[in-house]
Amino acid sequence: MIVLIPAYEPDQRLVDLVDGLRGAGQAVVVVDDGSGPAYAPVFQAVRDLGGTVLTHPVNRGKGAALKTGFRSTREDVVCADADGQHRVEDILRVADHVRRTGRTTLGVRRFTGPVPLRSSAGNALTRVVFAAVTGSRIQDTQTGLRGYPASELAWLLDVPGDRFEYEMRALLLATRHGHSIDQVPIATVYLEHNASSHFRPLIDSARVYAPLLRFSASSMLAGAVDAVALFAVYAATGALLPSVLAARAVSSTTNFAVNRHLVFKERTATLATSARRYWALVVTLALVNYLVLAGLTAAGLPLLPAKLATDAVLFAVSYLTQHRFVFGSPGTAPSQVAYSPARLDERVTNSS
Repeated sequence: MIVLIPAYEPDQRLVDLVDGLRGAGQAVVVVDDGSGPAYAPVFQAVRDLGGTVLTHPVNRGKGAALKTGFRSTREDVVCADADGQHRVEDILRVADHVRRTGRTTLGVRRFTGPVPLRSSAGNALTRVVFAAVTGSRIQDTQTGLRGYPASELAWLLDVPGDRFEYEMRALLLATRHGHSIDQVPIATVYLEHNASSHFRPLIDSARVYAPLLRFSASSMLAGAVDAVALFAVYAATGALLPSVLAARAVSSTTNFAVNRHLVFKERTATLATSARRYWALVVTLALVNYLVLAGLTAAGLPLLPAKLATDAVLFAVSYLTQHRFVFGSPGTAPSQVAYSPARLDERVTNSS
C-alpha cells in the first residue's frame, strides 16, 4: 500500500503530512507537478523523510499527476491532497478499508463546522446532480481522499482528463462500469478558508461539471427537437399518437447520436448492441409517454404543461437507463455504493 500525493507549489503542510505518514510506517509517493526550483527544498524534505518524489518538469494537472503515481506502482493506492485537509488518521483509515475489502473507498466529509460557502454549496449541488444522472448516492463527490485496490490502476489510467475534472470522470465511469465504491467518513478540515487550494472556481468548475452538463445538454436538445416535432405533426394531423411517435423517432435519433459520440464517449458496448438497447428504451418510453400524455390531456390539462410534466418524470428514467445499460458493456451491473459508519529522484517526462 502506498499513499500518493499530487503536489503543486506545496508548503510545510506537505512535509508535516509525509512526516506523520512515515512515522506510521506508511510508504509515500509524492508527485511534484511542475512546482519549479523555488519549491525544491520542500520536496527534498520529503525525500529526507523517506518519501519518493516523482517530478513533472512542467505543470500538467492533478489528473496527470495521479496517473504518473499510478504508473509507478502495482500496489494498492490511497490518494491524498498536499494542502493539509486530510489527517493522517483518516488516510490510514481509508487505507485499512481498502486493504481489508479490496474495494474502491472514498473518504467523505460531513461538512460540519466552519466550511467555506463555495465548498459546501458546490459539493451539495454536485451531489444532487450526480445522483440524478447516475442513480448513485455519493456523500462527497469532490473528495481528494480516495483509495484504490491495485486491480483498478490499469482502468484508472484509461480514464480521460489531466486536471481537476479527472476525479469526477473517474466517479462517473465507475458507476457506469459497475465498480463497487465504499464510503468512509472523515473529518472536514479547511485551513484559512481553503486559501491554499489551487482550484480555480470558474475554469476548474467548468472542467469538473462538464461530464455532468453534457448529460443535461443532450437531454435538453432532444427535448427541444421532440417538442418542435410533436407540435408540428400535431398541428398537421390533429392526432396525438402519430404525433408522439413521429416526434420521438426524430428526437431519439438525434439523442442517440449525441449521447454515443459526445456524452458516453468512453462507451464499451458495440454500435449494434447499444442501438438495440437504445431503441428498446425508446419504444418503452414512447409508450409510457403516450399513456401519460393521453391521461393528462383527457383530464383537461393542456398539451404544453402535460408535455413538460411528462418529460420531467421520464428524464431521470431515461438517463439512468442509458448510463447503466444502453452504452455500458453487456452484463455490467450497477455499482454498489456503501457507506461505512465512522470509527473514531525520479523524473517523469512521458505524457499521460
